[in-house]
Amino acid sequence: MWLEFLAILAGFALLVWSADHFVNGAAALANNLGVSTLVIGLTVVGFGTSAPEILVALTAALDGNAGLAIGNAVGSNIANVGLILGLTALVIPLSVSSQVLRREYPILLIVTITALILVIDGELGFYDGLILIFMLAGVLFLMWRVAVSGSAKDPLLEDLEAEIPHAMPTSKALLWLASGLLLLVFASKILVWGSVEVASWLGVSDLVIGLTIVALGTSLPELATSMASALKGEPDLALGNVIGSNLYNLLAVFSIPGLIAPGAVDSVLLTRDMPAMMVLTFAIVGLAWTAKGVRHINRIGGLLLLIGYASYQGWIIYSSLA
Repeated sequence: MWLEFLAILAGFALLVWSADHFVNGAAALANNLGVSTLVIGLTVVGFGTSAPEILVALTAALDGNAGLAIGNAVGSNIANVGLILGLTALVIPLSVSSQVLRREYPILLIVTITALILVIDGELGFYDGLILIFMLAGVLFLMWRVAVSGSAKDPLLEDLEAEIPHAMPTSKALLWLASGLLLLVFASKILVWGSVEVASWLGVSDLVIGLTIVALGTSLPELATSMASALKGEPDLALGNVIGSNLYNLLAVFSIPGLIAPGAVDSVLLTRDMPAMMVLTFAIVGLAWTAKGVRHINRIGGLLLLIGYASYQGWIIYSSLA
């Protein structure tokens, strides 16, 4: 199985590198063509944070492995909160005082609950995916309205706009865009192939592989970004990065198998994985709230999130072996 494991490792590495080049190329090209910085930040750069998950979900769904695509979306959200926020909070307490973050967190709760309701019947259908896509459009419109109103500084949008390369020539932008897209497709193909083969070898479902190995690998860019933000003294951006990524994962990634390969979902998704995602999402505000009104996730909270993530992974392993 060494070739399959090598394909997974190479797929992760290429996904991270190619997603970065693809997003930078697309953003620079749009900027050179006169598209507004705000629109680029909301769309190209925003989607770029979930580009690995989107391409993996698209490839898996087209190959008939919808379980891997669903597991990748749900597992990435669980890893983002439990692992990434947990580790980042151990480095520096995460502020939750921003007005914008308080507005976007309820949106994440609504989207998470909606995703659970849509699959509560045991199926992720075409219209379920369509509902999530319409909700994505609504969230983007809301963020645009907040930004153009100028009523409050939005650190998330400022961070997105700061990622746009303004001095890249169009020829280089086209090269990065094309090469990044080709490598994204190739990386997702070999990653999905290796993951499916490993799942078959281990005797587990592609959902389990999506929830564990694939979800962890595709969440590595968010880990790097959140840790960097925390070390630079910008904990708002670390938390905002996770909230934004989780929104895109549920609306842009979770919708893909419903649109391309609609069908029944594994029953364990409803009894184990979706509830775990719900608990960790609610834990963000639960750990941040104090009687004095101070809103931050301290190191103890970060440790609790890590324990929760480790316990969930142990639950998956135990149930797979039982």
